[in-house]
Amino acid sequence: MSNPNYAKPGDYKLGALMVIAAAREVRDKEIAFAGTGLPMVGIMAAMRMHAPNAHLVYEAGTTDSMPISLPSSVGGPRCGHKAAVISGMADVFGMLQSGWVDLGFLGGAEIDKYGNVNCTAMGDYKHPTARFPGAGGNPDINALAKRTVYIMVQQKRRFSEQVSYATSPGWRVKWWDKDGKMEWKSRREVYGKRFGGGPSAVITDMAVFRFDEETGIMYLDTVHPGRTIEDVKNNVGFDLDVSRCLGETPPPTYEQLDLLYNEIDPEGIFLP
Repeated sequence: MSNPNYAKPGDYKLGALMVIAAAREVRDKEIAFAGTGLPMVGIMAAMRMHAPNAHLVYEAGTTDSMPISLPSSVGGPRCGHKAAVISGMADVFGMLQSGWVDLGFLGGAEIDKYGNVNCTAMGDYKHPTARFPGAGGNPDINALAKRTVYIMVQQKRRFSEQVSYATSPGWRVKWWDKDGKMEWKSRREVYGKRFGGGPSAVITDMAVFRFDEETGIMYLDTVHPGRTIEDVKNNVGFDLDVSRCLGETPPPTYEQLDLLYNEIDPEGIFLP
């Protein structure tokens, strides 16, 4: 097999790299649940690259959609192209609750080393330094999909030892013990038989992160071209495990760039 025709530095933008990294997380025949933005682009790219039998579910209520080009949101009319079902949020979130969704793609404002995600507020909840749009479907998708991939901007204040507010639970969460005191407990222990999965990867504008299966702690998987491990460590607010880093994130190929810009998002909705 010939080597991939990887694009050279300067021939692609960061958004394209993030989308292709996200697309690699999608497996063929999976049911993937998309929120608005780059997750939509990533799943559509995967369906055209290596997962033609994946099933795309849009958060607003469209099932098994095959849009010709990118919708502007999860509720856009293009979501209905060749869809098996055009319904509403009750139906698609019912699919989540029934355990049918394999992969959820989400975003967030803040994340901690256990994968707890904050989409609500920074600082004290009653007197926050920043207020965000809120949970939306984030906690439902994260809690009920078999695994979750997050796409986020990386900054030290966004990658915290502990999030200001846990909108969506990670692999370890603050929970009550038998004496009514708060302590860190594993997601599996808290959820019991309702445990379905958890955060699988975090894709940022600097790197790709994953989580240790035993401890639930985030570690560095790959660093994007043009960045260093030190760059990544300087933009994380906790002691990051870099010992498992595999090297650079593979860049998009020229064929993938053509797919993104000329087929999936020719209008530059999310990839200007």
